[in-house]
Amino acid sequence: MTTGADAQVIIVGAGPAGSTAATYLARAGIDVLVLEKTQFPREKVCGDGLTPRGVKQLIDLGIDTSEEAGWVHSRGLRILTGDLTLELDWPELTSYPPYGVSRTRRDFDDLLAKTAVKAGARLQERTTVTAALTDERSGRVVGVEARTGPDKDPVTYRAPLVLACDGVSARLALSVGIEKIEKRPMGVAVRRYYRSPRHDDAFIEGHLELWDRSDPRDPKLLPGYGWAFPLGDGTVNVGLGMLSTSKAFRNTDYRALLRQWLDSTPEEWGFREENAVGRVGGAGLPMGFNRTPHYRDGLLLLGDAGGMVSPFNGEGISAAMESAQLAAEFVVQALARRAGASRERALHGYPAALKQLMGGYYRLGNLFAKAIGNPAVMRAATRYGLRVNPLIPLIYKGLSGCYDARGGDRVDRLIALAARLTPSA
Repeated sequence: MTTGADAQVIIVGAGPAGSTAATYLARAGIDVLVLEKTQFPREKVCGDGLTPRGVKQLIDLGIDTSEEAGWVHSRGLRILTGDLTLELDWPELTSYPPYGVSRTRRDFDDLLAKTAVKAGARLQERTTVTAALTDERSGRVVGVEARTGPDKDPVTYRAPLVLACDGVSARLALSVGIEKIEKRPMGVAVRRYYRSPRHDDAFIEGHLELWDRSDPRDPKLLPGYGWAFPLGDGTVNVGLGMLSTSKAFRNTDYRALLRQWLDSTPEEWGFREENAVGRVGGAGLPMGFNRTPHYRDGLLLLGDAGGMVSPFNGEGISAAMESAQLAAEFVVQALARRAGASRERALHGYPAALKQLMGGYYRLGNLFAKAIGNPAVMRAATRYGLRVNPLIPLIYKGLSGCYDARGGDRVDRLIALAARLTPSA
């Protein structure tokens, strides 16, 4: 086994979390090595859409989010139930811009990785990290073990700090004994691209009731929720997700479920087999901080590796980038100190800041996920809750995460208060 180039920080995974952290660290003058198992550009299973909360992260990075730069803007969310359609513009807020964006993950992740490299990060592709490298005496993470190149040659890379941005597999965390918290919700999502005349729709869609109407005499409410994200290039990303709190979670054929739902949509939408582009893709969604601690002995968990997908809406990109921005801040401060107690104090600020930013909100989301796992509750919520006009801003802002945590209107303050009062453990 050979020893690879050392760095001040090693980042495992060049998805949104890894590339964002690498950009901030490199701009701060940190020598950062990013190890990515694939080669860009590459596909990634996702809805391909960001709410305004995610757009803010792009703007913070200095990325041009204009339509001229290749982003498809959305003005809001269209919510569809069995017999109700609501079109809700993104709220006007101090914290976030009033538009969402869509872009395929093939382009999106490539753009973020190039941004990191331009900032000075070293990106090494086709390198699969297999485990953390730990000091035999202290147990501290001091690097990673990996296989690289076409022959998968074993190699080690050393650094005083390692950032785990390796997604739902969380291979690094598992290698040091940080296990998944089984009582926290998980999600599963499947998606496919379709050529559709709705590719330039101004709204992204959330389908809160999925019906199998293959037998008109006996329509069945399907156990999940669906989405449609227009991509402006002639195609729409269409998919569905389901939570582990549903009894049907482990016994559902999700590809068949997707097909049953899409066959029940209007034919003019184009969501039919003959219009499909590529295959159905599926992925797990680790939610609600389902893997902690987010820092231990030289290893920081970011994004999906730390279970940071929202239990409310299944969005993970914005949280991944937010965690990366926080992690970079504390890593820069830590590396400015001598190794030892003072550096550790700075690093422990990362999980504390994460908990303050997302902990209470995710705890609310975990309770929400548990409640709607009951089909009767889900049906009642969509049938009655969305018809109470004063509740709509609360539901919309709460589920999308687009609210002003400081100040804002009464709805913003109510959501922020509920998040603060909800225990984050």
